[in-house]
Amino acid sequence: MLIHEYQARDLFKEYGIPVTDRKVFESLEGVEEYAKELGEAVVVKAQVHAGGRGKGGGVKFAPTPADALEHAKNILGMQLITHQTGAEGVKVNKIMLVPAADIAKEFYLAITVDRATQSPFIIASSEGGVDIEEVAEKTPELICKVQVDPAHGIWPYHGRKVADALGVKGKAARTVAAIVMNLYKMFMEKDCSIAEINPLILTEQGDILAIDGKVNFDDNGLFRHKDIQDLRDVQEEEPLEVEASEHDLAYIKLDGNVACMVNGAGLAMATMDMIQISGGSPANFLDVGGTATPARVEAAFRILMKDPNVEGILINVFGGIVRCDLVAEGVIEAIKNIGNIELPIVIRLSGTNSTEGKALLAESGLTFELADNLNDAAAKIVAAVKK
Repeated sequence: MLIHEYQARDLFKEYGIPVTDRKVFESLEGVEEYAKELGEAVVVKAQVHAGGRGKGGGVKFAPTPADALEHAKNILGMQLITHQTGAEGVKVNKIMLVPAADIAKEFYLAITVDRATQSPFIIASSEGGVDIEEVAEKTPELICKVQVDPAHGIWPYHGRKVADALGVKGKAARTVAAIVMNLYKMFMEKDCSIAEINPLILTEQGDILAIDGKVNFDDNGLFRHKDIQDLRDVQEEEPLEVEASEHDLAYIKLDGNVACMVNGAGLAMATMDMIQISGGSPANFLDVGGTATPARVEAAFRILMKDPNVEGILINVFGGIVRCDLVAEGVIEAIKNIGNIELPIVIRLSGTNSTEGKALLAESGLTFELADNLNDAAAKIVAAVKK
């Protein structure tokens, strides 16, 4: 789950990481007054779940309150396009005002999980404020990686190592070391998948501040964190993905035209690969899970049908825990309840009670095509869509 920058700042503050003041606005009311209250130059920042906001025109420096109001007018409601939003962009519903910082140096600091070692890793660089991927590609020697053994946790020497890599000394080094330890504590306690500060800055006055942040959470750990769940902004999410989550369906919308309904994440990935290999393009990832009841199958069908790009549907089920005959019953009931499905549908059933499931489908009187294996199913749906 993603959260906004202002929410990440609030979490940082909660964990003792120094941040600047901020205020969020969903309209122009109060913008100029808050800029006057700060009594200094401010920065107006679009609040969307995407990086690269500055390059897209979503971050503006305002030397006066009047400038702040003008930038707010331009940013609020704009369709912000960045390298992370796609060509359609995202609508800006919120902006944040913060005091402009007197920056002497920018750093990058993040904690994420390295799957190879199954350990948290601290990633730091003296080159902050830019894409860390660009730094890794062009100047990898400027990136410091510090592994943390989760069994032993974070220790002061981890923070000192990061401060040394960033080249800060004295009071600033001690502050950086403390921030590293506090960020790790937040990362672990809140079940984060990444906690990033970019940039972490050194001001001309010698202070260390986190002036931008990105925090993602592991969805599997959200049941432990009602406070984090409350931060969810469904306006920033794909509507079909929000609807799918209400039915406990794992759904991710893609840009293709062949919809997939599959049980199991690995099988879903293989199905999308086979569609691509067969010359098609998958429209989604959809895992109905091991409890593919008629109600869940119908909900999944309705979600797939709402995607205007979908021109065909491939159902690929391997019966292990789930019984193929129950899936077949769900498919038949869903198609009858929805009615008027004119798109081509290809169904492949294999595993537990697959023979019974295929018999039910054959006797249903509904129009769809059966396939013997995944290769056959992908080839049939792609051919049907191309017709």
